[in-house]
Amino acid sequence: MSTASSNNKEGATPYVPQIKLDRSSPVPLYFQISEPIATLINDGTLPAGTRLEDELSMAARLQVSRPTARQALQRLVDRGLLTRRRGVGTLVSPPHVHRPMELTSLLSDLTDAGHHVSTSITRYEMRAATQEEAKALGVDEGEVVAHIERIRYADDEPIAILTNLLPADITPAMQELENGSLYELMRRRDVVLTSAHQVIGARTASSKEARLLNESRGAAVLTARRTTYDPSGRVVEHGDHIYRASRYSFETTLFSNLSLIHISEPTRL
Repeated sequence: MSTASSNNKEGATPYVPQIKLDRSSPVPLYFQISEPIATLINDGTLPAGTRLEDELSMAARLQVSRPTARQALQRLVDRGLLTRRRGVGTLVSPPHVHRPMELTSLLSDLTDAGHHVSTSITRYEMRAATQEEAKALGVDEGEVVAHIERIRYADDEPIAILTNLLPADITPAMQELENGSLYELMRRRDVVLTSAHQVIGARTASSKEARLLNESRGAAVLTARRTTYDPSGRVVEHGDHIYRASRYSFETTLFSNLSLIHISEPTRL
């Protein structure tokens, strides 16, 4: 059993969980250590940013081996509840973002889930479409298109790098995108979003991506490449997005029909 006596943040005295071990129990000791801590994190007793005691101190205090203490903390890291930072220690992670796959905006989804959302625009330009960009948007090479790159934050933590190509005539102003949802701003311009084709993938982050997402180099990221259409079949947006796998997941529903399984895959921005 563990109780929180204080919620110490990064840089303060580390939090020491009060855990009572039952050495006669068949339940592994690392599990007896990790689960009470997980409960405190999940019920909000230990808020994001709380620094925990290190594994060496925990092992000595609880009279267990260092590998046992390390396994207990690593179990929580693997579940996304704790984060290890070089030179700082082991911290309680921000809440994980779960996102159903629907044709709505990331900003509205995060806001509806109770997160404080902010956006940093790192690139906004109108330029002549390259051959590849023209193919993606279904326009002529050389036609003016918008290229936009943004970083989306949830509770001051970077969640995603969003890269979008749009036809110039329906592109919102840069000032609008700093505080608004791309999809909602397009709808205000009478653009009707009816369908999208999306491909979800996974890979490791580049050095630049890891830096922008506050992850270690080589960390896992989720990728989404999406093309969105209006009722006439015109491509109104093409996006290449990168999400932190440690903070973000996609959700979908499976339906059974005559022994076949179909993935319900409306998409989101």
